[in-house]
Amino acid sequence: MSLADSLKNLNEFDINDLDVNNAGIWPAPVKAIVLLIVFGLVLGGGYWFVVKDQYARLDQVKKTETDLRKQYEAKAYKVANLDVFKKQMAEMEETFGALVKQLPSDTEVPGLLEDITNTAVGSGLSLQEVKLQPEQKKDFYVELPINIRVSGTYHELASFVSSVASLPRIVTLHDFTISPKKGDSDVLDMQVQARTYRYRAGE
Repeated sequence: MSLADSLKNLNEFDINDLDVNNAGIWPAPVKAIVLLIVFGLVLGGGYWFVVKDQYARLDQVKKTETDLRKQYEAKAYKVANLDVFKKQMAEMEETFGALVKQLPSDTEVPGLLEDITNTAVGSGLSLQEVKLQPEQKKDFYVELPINIRVSGTYHELASFVSSVASLPRIVTLHDFTISPKKGDSDVLDMQVQARTYRYRAGE
């Protein structure tokens, strides 16, 4: 049958005459169209019900692979630098031990108060008060506030602050209040809180 005859039969064909039971006698163009439609439905159904889920699973597996690769690289880095980390840990423990040794024990607090007093007098200051305040417990140490009131010139005050910072024990200075002394413009009154720290060993 020629192409012209096929096209003529297709034009004369009425879709209402289609009978599924007699599909064998359908014109060849109709058979081809129905076959293409069925093939398209099979492909679409296969993609929707099978391939689509596989693509989603593939994306999930790729993400898992990326996460595992990052974990592997992080662990490989730690393993490769294990000796360095151990050395750093030893240095940190040594530094921490040295800092803890700088924290005074209960028996050293009177000596610290004496050091602060001698530092003030050695700087040429007039000492009005060195008073220990109640302890304040923190995570692994105890904070010991000390209220200090002194009078002197600007340079004497600066020398005192510098000398306190140079003490062998850890002492920090807080809450500075400096004001001119009444009746003497060259002398300043300074009130400051020094804080030293005690290690809470076994508390």
